[in-house]
Amino acid sequence: MNNIFKALSDKTRREILNLLKRNDMTAGEIAEHFNISKPSISHHLNVLKHANLVLDERRGQNIYYSLNTTVFQELLQWVIEFHSGKEDTKNEGQ
Repeated sequence: MNNIFKALSDKTRREILNLLKRNDMTAGEIAEHFNISKPSISHHLNVLKHANLVLDERRGQNIYYSLNTTVFQELLQWVIEFHSGKEDTKNEGQ
């Protein structure tokens, strides 16, 4: 969960996620929407991948990035439980 919050803390990464909401994209297509270097885009994508927020898939010579909706569902479930005051019993005693 910490990696998710770290990834979401950056505005550029949040903007990348918004782009990927619309459709899968290559790193080059994502980079066209920003005024930063391609290595910087690559770094942001790696942070998002490490947090499992995006998935990558090779299609021919290109790698396409897409949202990992499963992680977003888990995050939303955590937020709902946090807001409702339910305790996470899986981590009791740690």
